[in-house]
Amino acid sequence: MSLLVVGLSHRSAPVSILERAALSADAQVKLLQDTLAAEPAAEGAVLATCNRIELYADVDKFHAGVAELSTLLAQHSGVGLEELTPYLYVHYEDRAVHHLFSVACGLDSMVVGEGQILGQIKDALALGQELHTAGRLLNDLFQQALRVGKRAHSETGIDRAGQSLVTFGLEQLAEGPDVETWAKGKKALVIGAGSMSSLAAATLARNGVREIVVANRTTARAERLVQILTEPGGTGVAARAVPMVAVGDELTRADVVVSCTGATGLVLTGEAVEAAVAARATPLALLDLAMPRDIDAAAHRVAGVRLVDIESLAEASADAPMAADVDQVRGIVSDEVAAFGAAQRAAHITPTVVALRTMAADVVAGEMARLEGRLPGLDEKQRAEITQTVRRVVDKLLHAPTVRVKQLASEPGGAGYADALRTLFDLDPQTVASVSRADLNDADVKNRGRV
Repeated sequence: MSLLVVGLSHRSAPVSILERAALSADAQVKLLQDTLAAEPAAEGAVLATCNRIELYADVDKFHAGVAELSTLLAQHSGVGLEELTPYLYVHYEDRAVHHLFSVACGLDSMVVGEGQILGQIKDALALGQELHTAGRLLNDLFQQALRVGKRAHSETGIDRAGQSLVTFGLEQLAEGPDVETWAKGKKALVIGAGSMSSLAAATLARNGVREIVVANRTTARAERLVQILTEPGGTGVAARAVPMVAVGDELTRADVVVSCTGATGLVLTGEAVEAAVAARATPLALLDLAMPRDIDAAAHRVAGVRLVDIESLAEASADAPMAADVDQVRGIVSDEVAAFGAAQRAAHITPTVVALRTMAADVVAGEMARLEGRLPGLDEKQRAEITQTVRRVVDKLLHAPTVRVKQLASEPGGAGYADALRTLFDLDPQTVASVSRADLNDADVKNRGRV
């Protein structure tokens, strides 16, 4: 395993850099395609959220891999390599596994313990599978990261260490944890209809807002979200969809606005916010969860407006209390990293063991053919008994060394046992490689569509 991750997040870079480096959906696709075209990388996956951009790859050379992945991130993010480099972090092999598992558990989130990151990891894996850039290593890694994240949330109280970014943002707007009292009876405008906007709309509905208006570039998506919000047995909130051109008018009527689109430019300018406030008598609360930002930072200075964005959330989360459950989750991550490493090292030797047993089977078949030539009078029952006896002898001779070599290979530093086995038994490297390719193809078929 030569797993490498190069990335930047709210922990390593200021929001201004993260905002400029944000990747659109098309940019993520092109980044993955270029990663696979790069010489050091055999697999690739990109995890892009509102506060992190990470490129994962299976590389054959560490230094060349770091240089290539860093260059690719700079090219596709639009931030020059020289400017971007000081904010990049690099993790390799077990440290890269530890990092992703920590991310999946919410330990590296802006709001510790939030669970939305699991959906984002799931999306990253789905994109890698769709583009066939995620092979056996990254499929195994991301699938296991999802399981580790779910385990952390089910076995510990990590959820108590923080909330989703939406809830945390609403608490900042409400200036306290009692979001329900603050939200009750308010009219909300949600701009965007993606996963974060949908979560925001559902959270607002649960907290008792009177009406939700959903604005989106694609009206059909806004209407689907409205349908979900108003379906029988739901929250009972009144909701309707409007086109993006109606946002200006809706601003004059809304009490709280949550925006999270994939736009590359501003959705709400400072002038638009100022004009809306001038046409209303009550304060306006704005929550910007987009990266890059949807709402002009100048709205901070408009009288009667309270704006909470990713930058202010990052500052507020620095003082958030850490629950005791965090230590328990860290223990889970450490155990799972060790188990994943052992499984990967053991899997590395499997093609060699399979090739060895294939060679042994060929030897048995050859000897039986030779025996039939020398003893043509053997009947079917005698021939079967002799064949079974020879096979049992071979199996018994190979059993102990193959079991032991798998155990040794699963330990740290065990990568060399596959080479030793090939050398000792003079195995054809092409045979081992063909087993590896077949195993990879089976894994690709098995994992496709499972996320």
